[in-house]
Amino acid sequence: MKRIILSEQEIEKICERIAHEIDEKIAKEDKIPLLVGVMKGAMNFMVTLMKYIKSPIYTDYIRISSYYGTTRTNNVRLVKDVSFDCTDRAVIIVEDIVDSGYSMKFLTEHIKLNGAKKIYVCALIDKAVAREVPVPVDFVGYTMNENRFVAGFGLDYNELERNVPYIYEVDEDNLHKLDDILKKDSAK
Repeated sequence: MKRIILSEQEIEKICERIAHEIDEKIAKEDKIPLLVGVMKGAMNFMVTLMKYIKSPIYTDYIRISSYYGTTRTNNVRLVKDVSFDCTDRAVIIVEDIVDSGYSMKFLTEHIKLNGAKKIYVCALIDKAVAREVPVPVDFVGYTMNENRFVAGFGLDYNELERNVPYIYEVDEDNLHKLDDILKKDSAK
């Protein structure tokens, strides 16, 4: 039995709440703010969140890599950069989960170098217990107080489970089942 961390309904409510907080924060911006989703994990979160944001926004995405399976590496690399001009505008980085802080530190520094006036960090899950590098998270959906590996709603295990509509804790039994699926697929 999967231990559900966030249900579909809880995720919807979180997105609605955070969208309201974002609207309040960006209401007086001179330039239209830019929402930057961190792919691939934040895709589901960003799409759901955008439904509830009432303010005018631009959207873009960025892709980095720092994980393999359940193993995080501190070596963050840029795979795909933003294509939108960040100069003198508020940028909201939308992330599925902020854990160690290495990826978010990389992203905030990179976006700052692109000329952003303000940078906000929005995370569906803030796993502060795993934080190794201090990074601010301005909009938090859910604070995770245990250092557990989770999947679903964009979060993955070797690219699997992104399409699961809720977030759950991946236990040993789940890992074995997912590994069996991967072994049968020649693409991995």
